[in-house]
Amino acid sequence: MKTAEKLAAGWLITLGFMLTTLSAHAMMNKYLLYKDIRSDNDFINNYAVAELDTTAVNGLIFGLPSLALGGWLALGMRRQGKKEKNAITEQMDLHLQSMFYRMVSENKGRITVLGFAMQSQLPAATAREFLDNQAKQFNANFKVSEDGAVSYQFDI
Repeated sequence: MKTAEKLAAGWLITLGFMLTTLSAHAMMNKYLLYKDIRSDNDFINNYAVAELDTTAVNGLIFGLPSLALGGWLALGMRRQGKKEKNAITEQMDLHLQSMFYRMVSENKGRITVLGFAMQSQLPAATAREFLDNQAKQFNANFKVSEDGAVSYQFDI
């Protein structure tokens, strides 16, 4: 469905741009046609003027709605994508939070970055950042082992 919507939005925007450009080109040609007439004795090609008028009007009649509809579809897809991304982020945050609480409970308040990274399948830097934020929120203590590994001690 998303692919069809993207294609529809792209085609409508492209079509609208082409038709409004065609309309602008027809209006410019009409202006140049009248500009080239220097005296009253010059012949005005009424058929060409009528064709340019028709092209300009039709280009605007079909081009502007196509542009508007394509833009509306694209904007709607963008908003929907942001909502979906926010929902996924919120769901992931809830999952990490519940995993954190479970690990604190199981390990009597002691968590290591490696242990949390392994359980959550997050990169070490992301796991450390998450645990640092939790440590700030809950006033956790840090313990450094003899080999330099940092563990977080949360009071439960």
